[in-house]
Amino acid sequence: MAWFFTDTELESSAAVLTGETAVHIEKSLRMKPGEEITLCTPAQMQCTGKIESISGGQVVVQITEKKPCEQEPDVQITLYQALPKGDKMELIIQKCVELGIHEIVPVLSARCISRPDAKTLIKKQKRWQKIAVQAAMQSRRGRIPQVHAPKTFAQAVQEAKHDLSILFYECGGEPVRALLQQNPGTIGMFIGSEGGFEEAEVQQVLQKGGRTATLGRRILRAETAPLAALSVLMYETGNFE
Repeated sequence: MAWFFTDTELESSAAVLTGETAVHIEKSLRMKPGEEITLCTPAQMQCTGKIESISGGQVVVQITEKKPCEQEPDVQITLYQALPKGDKMELIIQKCVELGIHEIVPVLSARCISRPDAKTLIKKQKRWQKIAVQAAMQSRRGRIPQVHAPKTFAQAVQEAKHDLSILFYECGGEPVRALLQQNPGTIGMFIGSEGGFEEAEVQQVLQKGGRTATLGRRILRAETAPLAALSVLMYETGNFE
């Protein structure tokens, strides 16, 4: 069943969809009146309905059922991802959204090779957010994770206010399972770019109460590490059950 997000709550038994959503339903999916559709609201209400009409850039949906969306993890994990080279960030965002990330903060760390100018970063952020929307629709999330504007590493560390902050460090750290003994409700995870983190950056996280963790003895690529780390966290917190 097709899955979409609404900008507002659905107070009545009918919803009117316009803009890109309506175009996607009519032109891309070629859906017809009578077909079923699911709309997810900002309050994470899952609304099932049938398309009543499609015309004039509007899709009218008759709502038949409303219930809380149950797809969201019970732990909120924020990814602080140091910018990798090329288009790897697009893959990271897409897959992390599918896996249940709460939000994503691109970070410019000391060893980032990719350093786009401000104008390019604005364009990239818009594209990254669109990728997050599409991934949230495909994986039937209850919300669309926000992809924030890129920050410096120091800014990210200062703003990372979570029950637990973890820097996944290629030089080693504690096992993830040991760090989750207190059942944190919010987690911030720092992942490096191709060159990893400088020792001074590791110390910044530790001084703010963060911890270092390991993903095993193998060194993972920049685009592999966040997916592995998030998968481990989701598994250990029971969100793969």
